[in-house]
Parts: sequence; C-alpha cells; structure tokens
Amino acid sequence: MATDDLMNRALATLGDDGPLSVEAIHRLTDLADVPESMVITEVADLLDISPHTLRYYERAGLVEVARDSNGHRVYDADAVRRLVFLTRMRLSGMPMRDLQHYISLVDAGEHTVPERLDMLLEHRDTIRRRIRELSLSLTATEYKIATYGGSTGPDVQDLDTGTATGRTALPHEPL
Repeated sequence: MATDDLMNRALATLGDDGPLSVEAIHRLTDLADVPESMVITEVADLLDISPHTLRYYERAGLVEVARDSNGHRVYDADAVRRLVFLTRMRLSGMPMRDLQHYISLVDAGEHTVPERLDMLLEHRDTIRRRIRELSLSLTATEYKIATYGGSTGPDVQDLDTGTATGRTALPHEPL
C-alpha cells in the first residue's frame, strides 16, 4: 500500500481530538489484541501495507521472520512491533539506507544507543524542517484560496488579500 494510504490510516486512527501526544503514539502501536503469531496477509492487513512490502523489508534485512514447516512466513510479536516502527519511520520520510543502518545498530546491541539517538535527533530535525516547509506551502495555498474568494481553514490567520489594484498576488507572482 502507498505511503499516503498508510499516513491517512494513521491520522484517522489518531482522530481530530487535539494535539498529538505520546498516548496517541501508544494507541497506534497497541498490539495487545494481536495474535502471538501471524501470517503475511494478516500483518499486511494490520499495518495497511502490501505483502510485497513486507517481503522487501525482510530481503533488506530490516526484519527477521520465522518460517513454518511449509515454508510460510510466521510473524511473532517482536517482528510486528519492529514493522510498526519501520512503517512509522518510512511515513516520516526516513530513507531505506538510514533505516537499514539504524536496524543494524539495534541488532548490534545496547552499546549503539548513542549513535541511534544521534540518528533520531537528526531525523527529527529533518521532519521539523519539512513541517515548516509544508506550513509555508499551506499558507501560500490558503492565501490564494482567500484571493479567489474561497474560505480558508479555521486555523489560518486573517489574510490581507487586498491591494491598491483590487487584485492580489503572492510576491513575484503577476497580478
């Protein structure tokens, strides 16, 4: 399933009930009702990703999956928890090579915690920059909507759409 679909599902799970919090993240990763072992289609449905993506994560060395006597993949709770983390990091834009490096550090043991922390701090800074860029793009879009007489979202400050000519434009945009 596409990243956009996974993000839409994650946002729908969180709802519109205020700011995001650690509790909201715990709701997303709550695996209490998950069976002890799952087959690939069950995990794919749970995470809203394709079986192909799960097989790709396995080939990329991001998750180890046991096999039953028939050779079918059997995902235990640890594998599913790791996949939840992986899908969240992919949604946040973390490149596969960084995920692979991060997972290799996790697998190497506790002595790699400082390097993992550094990676996550850097990724957090990248996410914050993207949020600022997207906020600027949203403001420009809301400005143009107001310019054309549309209504902006409730979280948008009053936009001054008037100019001396009665027409409006963003900087460097022809009137």
